[in-house]
Amino acid sequence: GEEGDRLAMLEASMNWLPDSIEPERPTKPLFDNPSIFDKLDQDTLFFIFYFQTGTLQQYLAARELKRQGWRFHKKYLTWFQRHEEPVETGHQGERGTYVYFDYETGWCQRIKSDFTFDYFFLEDEVPAS
Repeated sequence: GEEGDRLAMLEASMNWLPDSIEPERPTKPLFDNPSIFDKLDQDTLFFIFYFQTGTLQQYLAARELKRQGWRFHKKYLTWFQRHEEPVETGHQGERGTYVYFDYETGWCQRIKSDFTFDYFFLEDEVPAS
């Protein structure tokens, strides 16, 4: 009957089962691979930077953000990027309009006009390449 047909089909399908039901996992975790960081969107890079503190991944995310023109402000713990050329530039810093990543209240990019970026607070330990 119908029940017997179902059982026969089920038994036949057992012949096609893979040897292992464990999926093959990459031997090296994806985010340990430096070459993928230039393919990640900025939101992902910011997430890795702020939530994987003290890791290789945080370093790689910071390196990629710098490569894309972002600069880290050590006092505000915030990433800034020039929105336009600075109005004023000197040995101590520069003043102008910047885009910054608001990680505390909006998890979004915002614009800050007439901001002075004091070079004393510029993170310069992570190379941009």
